[in-house]
Amino acid sequence: MLGAITVEGRGASDRLLFEIAALLQADGFRLAGAVQENIEREGRRRADMVLHLLAEGALRQISQDLGAQSRGCCLDPAALEEVVARVETALHGPVDLLIVNKFGKAEIEGRGFRPLIGQALVENIPVLVAVGRGSREGFDAFAEGMAEWIDPSPDAALAWCKAAIGHPAGQYRAHSG
Repeated sequence: MLGAITVEGRGASDRLLFEIAALLQADGFRLAGAVQENIEREGRRRADMVLHLLAEGALRQISQDLGAQSRGCCLDPAALEEVVARVETALHGPVDLLIVNKFGKAEIEGRGFRPLIGQALVENIPVLVAVGRGSREGFDAFAEGMAEWIDPSPDAALAWCKAAIGHPAGQYRAHSG
């Protein structure tokens, strides 16, 4: 199962996915993937982008410091690919759900988390992904009608995750893959 959310407002999807991941982990579900946190710095136009690796509990910055006046994309592609490799390793363990912080430009171009989304789906691991309005067309082309669009509320997203995992609230299930 592939669930997608679009949340309006800067950083809103990051906050929602972070909340969902925390609630699921508190209920004992095993997660792979990453949720993003944007850390604002005084005197900078761009926030530092940090990914929380869900299976490891580790943090990895994926943005480059391009200077105080930078307006361009600050994604560090090498850092993102490192995170993807670490998440791929986590998919080999018991996993109930893959959460992907964003289906963005890298994924539209066939990089980033795109291969892992496909791998998880082949292995019957449900996937929850945030999709910005600007990436919707590229995501829809990738998903080929398989995605279920979820209401971007914590209750709806949590209910979708638990239904996709296939167990009532609070029950843990190790993925057998």
